[in-house]
Amino acid sequence: MRSSASSHTLVGREPDLAALRDELRAAAAGEPRTVVIGGEAGIGKSRLLEEFLAEREPSAMVLLGRCVDLGDEGAPYAPFAAVLRRLIQTVGLERVLEAAGSGAGVLSALLPELADESALPPRTGAERLYELVTVLLEKISVERPVILGIEDLQWADRSTLELLRFIVRMSEGGRILVLLTYRSEEVPRGHILRSWLPELDRTRRVTRWELARLGLEQVAELVEELLGRTPDAASLQRVAELSEGVPFFVEELVGIDGLRSGDDLPETLRELVLTRFEWLSEPAQRLLRVLAAGGVCVTHELLAGVFDGSPDELDAAAREAVTANLLTADSTEYSFRHALVREAIHADLLPGERTRFHARYAEALEASTQRSAVQLSAHWLAAHDIRRAFLASLEAMDEAKRSYAYATAAAMGDRVLELWDRIPDAEELSGRDRVAVLAFTASALRNAGNSERALALVEVALAEAEDREPALEPARLARLLRDKGQYIANLNRPGTAELFEEALTLVPPGSLPPTDFLRAHLLTELAAQRMLQGSFEAAIETASAAIAEAEEASAGLRSIAHNILASSLVASGHIDEGFAEFEIAGELAAGDAGAMLRYAVNMSDALNSVGQYAEAFRFAESGVARARERGVERTTGVWLAANTAEPLIALGEYERAEEMLRIALGFDDRAGVTAQLQRARLWIWHGEPERADALLRRLRTPLLALAELEQQTRLALARISAEVAIALGDFDRAWAETRGVGAAPFRRMPGSDIPVLAAAARALAELALRGDRGSGLDVLGEVERLEEVLDGSRGWPTASAWAPLVEAELATARAAVCAEADRGERFALAATAWATATEAAAGPLAPVHLLPYVLLRSARIALVAGERSRAESLVAQGRELAERSGIRQLVVTADALAAQPAGRPSSAANGHGQPLTEREEQVLALIEQGLSNKQIGERLYISAKTASVHVSSILRKVGASSRTEAVYLASRPVP
Repeated sequence: MRSSASSHTLVGREPDLAALRDELRAAAAGEPRTVVIGGEAGIGKSRLLEEFLAEREPSAMVLLGRCVDLGDEGAPYAPFAAVLRRLIQTVGLERVLEAAGSGAGVLSALLPELADESALPPRTGAERLYELVTVLLEKISVERPVILGIEDLQWADRSTLELLRFIVRMSEGGRILVLLTYRSEEVPRGHILRSWLPELDRTRRVTRWELARLGLEQVAELVEELLGRTPDAASLQRVAELSEGVPFFVEELVGIDGLRSGDDLPETLRELVLTRFEWLSEPAQRLLRVLAAGGVCVTHELLAGVFDGSPDELDAAAREAVTANLLTADSTEYSFRHALVREAIHADLLPGERTRFHARYAEALEASTQRSAVQLSAHWLAAHDIRRAFLASLEAMDEAKRSYAYATAAAMGDRVLELWDRIPDAEELSGRDRVAVLAFTASALRNAGNSERALALVEVALAEAEDREPALEPARLARLLRDKGQYIANLNRPGTAELFEEALTLVPPGSLPPTDFLRAHLLTELAAQRMLQGSFEAAIETASAAIAEAEEASAGLRSIAHNILASSLVASGHIDEGFAEFEIAGELAAGDAGAMLRYAVNMSDALNSVGQYAEAFRFAESGVARARERGVERTTGVWLAANTAEPLIALGEYERAEEMLRIALGFDDRAGVTAQLQRARLWIWHGEPERADALLRRLRTPLLALAELEQQTRLALARISAEVAIALGDFDRAWAETRGVGAAPFRRMPGSDIPVLAAAARALAELALRGDRGSGLDVLGEVERLEEVLDGSRGWPTASAWAPLVEAELATARAAVCAEADRGERFALAATAWATATEAAAGPLAPVHLLPYVLLRSARIALVAGERSRAESLVAQGRELAERSGIRQLVVTADALAAQPAGRPSSAANGHGQPLTEREEQVLALIEQGLSNKQIGERLYISAKTASVHVSSILRKVGASSRTEAVYLASRPVP
């Protein structure tokens, strides 16, 4: 009997091996790395991994798992079950449980047999499991590097992919190399890997490549290695043509008895594999047919329950298949040498065989300790036993949910819905109605991150509930409305509050059993929606009602209700009462991770809003520390890390803020608008407004959608967008971003209003100084309106630092548009206002940047008024403070002001072409000093190319043909 040959030498893959060695060296040095290897079937992905792992196993711990083809949805976390078993075999169960710490029980989601080894875990979710596995691998890698290999990613279930995504993105400092392989031709349009792989590619620690086919010389080398002699040219050419350079095909075409003659070479791979399969004895063929129905890998225990021969017959048949190089075996399972072998044999099964074999597997699984409801569902479905497939799918729904495999739970829910109409007594058999299955599946989809489809399904559920006889119970209908509201909120769409209100009408007070706290939940989340909308009085009323409803509810729910009440009280100016409520919320949140997150985020926000920046940072930082202790630093802790940035920026701790944002966004780029907006602010003060502008433009659409729903986001976006525009000298845009403050759609929020007012007043003052009346801007009317808005915020704690700045800007705007005869007096009043603003900016509630900013604004007004000496003193003070604090943007501004002659009108007002932006003014001042584009770029922290663009814009606007002429024309007095 002939068998396929197998080369002992890996041919044509030395560059790939070298690249893998480099990646392992980086990982061993503490820089987690991931390599994704794609390629067609038979190209040698598994063989490459085998070769690499064999040479590295002594120095690294190898944990290998494989995804299994179970149709549309594989068993959740299947490859990680194998990985965890291998880890336990290698280091021992005690070491694994020790490294997992208090969350060890969560590992039972991967290995159910671990459930008795630890107390049941607290209420948790998928991300808690993901973080635990990641931390476990990191701790184990301290002893020696860990190589985590997952093969055949094209068959991975969604839960496995989410866990892998988490490990790849979130591992921090562990000596971990993740190796992933997939068949590129089995990733068609619409396959989950089509979106998953590019998302992974955005992580800098990921490398991806495709294995190429062998060239003719490499095919010749491989054939010679297999034969032990040089083949004749005709036979070699025939092998090269038929194999097309795919190594597995070459090995199949070359027998250990020598190269087959040209007439003996099969035309297709399937024909080739089946020809060798047919050379086996009848028992061995029967064994492989049974194995093919079970997948690429089948345990001996399961196979013994399916194979209809004696144990001795099974062993003899398996040994024959292993000798023929069609099968491999280890201590617990059998595997086809290549998935292509299994596929060829499985495709050749007769319909009756396929049905019988899958039924046998299902029956064996039901009696096995390896029972998996997802696998049961797949086998009963393949056996055409719809009723049993339906029952197994129902069981799989619940089993997957218990394992936090929400994507798999949703897929099983979909399967139940597909089979529903084919089961006459589906409702009686399942113990639930179709609306309940729709609601379950929608919830699982939401938890799996697919709120769009969750919304579609819950709408189907609501439509079916409306037509249902008898009518759906009011409480169930209210829960469907609540779910719809939550899914809409996840998608940043309006309508959530209205749905919660409608749900509440269905369950009036006293209509629910004492143990059902649906009303308390609805009231709490409705209060949260009203708080986010800026309707604080309504939020206070609703949160108070929620507290009353929740007297006997869980501490976590009560904490959230008190938390929302506290936030709303503080935001509406009832500060002492608000912080008293926060104390209650904190005490109640102690044992609930979700409540603790909301408490820590909202409390640090409130402290920051009243100017307690150091305390706000310490509070958020302690929340990060608690998250770290609980093992949720990379999930819950991400949001808290992002929340530390705003107080750190206010304290002038820019490098530390950058580091916290790097951690937050490095762990998860979905950390939200808080992190992204604060990063934009950091870049402004770093002297990189162009970079901040690019970020805001990229995020503009989702930010605007969220701003429609959340007042705090609306104000933060307006403020930071205006600050970027001001840094770029685009005061028209800054005014457009902020002019609506104090009016619809803005709602009053004093803690956030005042900085927006300051940006609006700055833009208005600059537009007034520019003297351009073509836009029809009513400067004095706008000054009066902004003064009214300011009056409504004067009671806020930080108004003592910000209000004088707003007043000084508005005084400047008045002076700029007053009659010529009153100009001197008005600018004197403005100077007095700026002196007051300077004193206020030195106060304890002012952010660090405010004092140098006010000093330089005062210098700018002094120059306009022709007070050169005073301006020079202010510039010197402002620059020294800015440089000491690391505020590069203000250093640049100071240098530009220092180069500007007193009394020189801004180029915007001198009538020479279009107005220059502030950045162009800064560039022009450096041109006057004779600096080159490269030197300008270095001085302004921009590239030479960007500096060149600014120079070209200046030449165009002032109508100059050279840099020297531009300086002359821009400084020439207006005739």
